[in-house]
Amino acid sequence: MFQSVVNVGEDCPVFDGLYEFCQLSAGGSVAAAVKLNKQASEICINWGGGLHHAKKSEASGFCYVNDIVLGILELLKYHQRVLYIDIDVHHGDGVEEAFYTTDRVMTVIIMAGDLRDIGAGKGKYYAVNIPLRDGMDDESYESIFVPIISKVMETFQPSAVVLQCGADSLTGDRLGCFNLTVRGHGRCVELVKRFGLPFLLVGGGGYTIRNVSRCWTYETSVALGVEIANELPYNDYFEYFGPDFKLHISPSNMSNQNTPEYLEKIKNRLFENLRMLPHAPGVQVQYCPCY
Repeated sequence: MFQSVVNVGEDCPVFDGLYEFCQLSAGGSVAAAVKLNKQASEICINWGGGLHHAKKSEASGFCYVNDIVLGILELLKYHQRVLYIDIDVHHGDGVEEAFYTTDRVMTVIIMAGDLRDIGAGKGKYYAVNIPLRDGMDDESYESIFVPIISKVMETFQPSAVVLQCGADSLTGDRLGCFNLTVRGHGRCVELVKRFGLPFLLVGGGGYTIRNVSRCWTYETSVALGVEIANELPYNDYFEYFGPDFKLHISPSNMSNQNTPEYLEKIKNRLFENLRMLPHAPGVQVQYCPCY
């Protein structure tokens, strides 16, 4: 009865410390956005965030409070346009829904969704969904990520970027069906970082825990521009990373169902949609005082 009253469903159980968990997750993304707004940092990370399924009045998909939406709302106080990119294997429906009717936030969901979901009202064509098939590997993923994100950047011209780095798109995930390596997943961080915009990185899904740790460790190093060794240092959890005790993982022999023809079709359709957008007007860079 209590769960139905507070709108918490089967996949969002109530547990001890739930309120504190939500405070930390949501507060981390809001605090990160504040730092970016104050120009105290160029890149901020909240691996405890990325809970992209939560809605305004509903918990969903292990997500209770949508820290991403709260972080973006904070960024919008200082930034005219914010780009949200989601590389989780599951659809970031909570974030898309929150900004479905605005032209100030573009949501790019790269693993899931429906090509026909493009936004509504002022937000028409500002929701981008890229449904990909099972077995997606590093090479195929980069072949669609790079041109689409480059085109989005050119057309939308955001002044801040939020990247949800759900690690369930990695090979071997217990709920995912993709075949990305840690290096291939991290390539997305590297490519977005190159645009030199205020950059918020958040976590998300991931159900083979040792690989989630590998992934976000590597992506932290990419964000920092620091090379780290493939050999894992000894630690309290060392045994979980056997038998190789390495940072990077190898892809499986899973068949990639994303043919070049399919990816080209998707890309062309998305480019057509992006052509419907008015080019973002150039704005003079002005000093924005801190709080």
